[in-house]
Amino acid sequence: MKRGFTLVELLVVIAIIALLSTLSVVALNSARAKARDARRLSDIKQIRTALDMYFDSNLTYPANCAGLGSSSNCMCLTSNGWATSGCAGTIFMQKVPKDPGTYSYDYTVDVNGTSYTITYKLDNGTAQTATPYSMN
Repeated sequence: MKRGFTLVELLVVIAIIALLSTLSVVALNSARAKARDARRLSDIKQIRTALDMYFDSNLTYPANCAGLGSSSNCMCLTSNGWATSGCAGTIFMQKVPKDPGTYSYDYTVDVNGTSYTITYKLDNGTAQTATPYSMN
């Protein structure tokens, strides 16, 4: 009597392993997306805090900046406003965080300098906004 596995038994085991690995990859991707979204929300809260400190010091918000934290835009927030390099003076945010995915954080201030909007996207692509008074 021969001992071993039949071809059907091997195919069933391989199919089960493939199914389990597919499910784990899908769950992992979902967890990664949730982690990026949580990081975005944390980043926006930090930026809002720095902007509030800037406002308390200057009685106005700094000028507009698209692509916060990108390689050439708005790398830090100082008493002189957004800086691309060489943070000097009072530093409210040493390094402005960059979006953890493929999107960016866009900051616009109203004409009076008394309110701002930070626009960002979640991993599912829905646009969100943050203001001095709310975060959506």
